Amino acid sequence: MQFDTIRYEVRDRVGHLHLDRPEGANAVSPELGRDLRAVMLEINYDDDVKAVSVTAEGKVFCGGGDLKLFHAWGTDLPRLGHDMLMDFHLAIQLMNRMPKPFVAGVRGAAGGAGLSLMSAFDLVVSSESAKYTMAYTRAGVTPDGTSSYFIARHIGLRRMLDLTLTNRVLTATEAEAWGLVNRVVPDDEVDTAAADLAQTLADGAAAALGQAKRVIYNGIDQSLESAGEYEAQVITAAMGSHDGQEGIAAFVEKRTPEFD
Repeated sequence: MQFDTIRYEVRDRVGHLHLDRPEGANAVSPELGRDLRAVMLEINYDDDVKAVSVTAEGKVFCGGGDLKLFHAWGTDLPRLGHDMLMDFHLAIQLMNRMPKPFVAGVRGAAGGAGLSLMSAFDLVVSSESAKYTMAYTRAGVTPDGTSSYFIARHIGLRRMLDLTLTNRVLTATEAEAWGLVNRVVPDDEVDTAAADLAQTLADGAAAALGQAKRVIYNGIDQSLESAGEYEAQVITAAMGSHDGQEGIAAFVEKRTPEFD
């Protein structure tokens, strides 16, 4: 498929998704929302894709919403903005529900909707010089991009309030310490590090990784009893699968497993 604001290709079981509107700081727009929704559907139904790497062209991963465009919409902004967010939020929901891990490589900055989008990925590799900020209330608006779901869970309610109400800017080191990103690498290694991590995941027990992702996200909102029951259902199914049988046998026999 051809897209206006992103590039996408599959190599060796890894989907490589690249935000590609550097002249506009890869800002969230109706076109980006539609492209993300379309590519998430494509990834979801492509059984050959086992993991996804997400990076961006230019100096900024995603600068947030396209405020110049929003200003041009004038009094139509609420209606057109709502339409845009339906695509943007659906893309994030599709990504989260997929049994495939997504790894983001963030260079430069992730602000506003860019930070919200980044927080929805399963793993995040940050460049050393990257900066992170919510920035919504600075523009007189409130968070979107499902940040109220993901960021609060990543860093805690009080820190989420701090980021949102004060618009403080976090360095990469601070973001790692807060749990907003998983690891920090030199600026010129971000894309490679994200792609390599995605490749490692794709080369592993892909089915188990996908189910593990579901177990973890499911457990966030469940009671202790419900979480335990769901874990029991999923792991026993995994134990009876080819990968489960092969992984256990390989461990006992002290050899490298051959997963599907």
